[in-house]
This record gives sequence, C-alpha cells and structure tokens, in this order.
Amino acid sequence: MASSAATLYTPDILAAAAGLAVFPWDATLPFQGQARSRSCGSTIALAVSLDDEGRIARIGLRPHACAVGQAAAFAFASAAAGRTKAEVASARTALAAWLADEAGMPEWPGLELVAPARAYPGRHGAIVLAWDAALDALS
Repeated sequence: MASSAATLYTPDILAAAAGLAVFPWDATLPFQGQARSRSCGSTIALAVSLDDEGRIARIGLRPHACAVGQAAAFAFASAAAGRTKAEVASARTALAAWLADEAGMPEWPGLELVAPARAYPGRHGAIVLAWDAALDALS
C-alpha cells in the first residue's frame, strides 16, 4: 500500500512544481503581492504586469511552498495570462468551494494536478496561495 506522501506527491505534482522555473521572479513587474498559508506556513510572492485592458500580461513567482502549493501555482501561472482581477477573484471563490466539497472543480486549466491534495485539508492553504497573491498584487 502506498504511503500518504506517495499518494499526495504524485509525479505530475512534482513535475508541475519544477515547471515553475518558466515563471521566474521579476522585480521589475509593477504589481506585486504575496500570500501565506496559515495552515502550513508556505508563502508565494507574485508579480504581474497588465496589458492596456487590465488583463494579466506577464507573471513571475517566488515560491517558498510545498510541492502541492508549487503545483497549484504552476496551474495558476500557466493560465493567468489574459485574465482580469475579476476572473481571478471568481476562480478563487470557486476554488474555495471546491476545496470545501461544496462545488465541482473550478474551470481553471491544470487544477486536476492538485486534485489528490483535496483530501488533505492541511494543504488547502497552499493550493490557494497563487490566487491570493495575485489578488493582493492586483488590489
């Protein structure tokens, strides 16, 4: 029988966490935010630039999070371009409902990566970090 860590830290989650390298931190991006998980202490700093229509154009991240938080951040960053603050806020609300088992999986590409972590409430705070940091940056 597989350990809970082996079940949680799947090869796909670990690969996505490593994939964050394509979104390096860029201190020159004008909108910066951060978030911290109260449940596990993970943090993410996020910086973005916006296009003329107020949509995310570029993104950079500086994660200090577990592989689950980093995989969720990868899902966020991979689909963030072209999104508005309102779309990020709506997705964050839907994400919270999904994690609380009150709704289906939100329509955000890549979230299936972190679906195994839904059974671990202690990881929920890490899953939402990128959305929270983005909302902080865009506020």
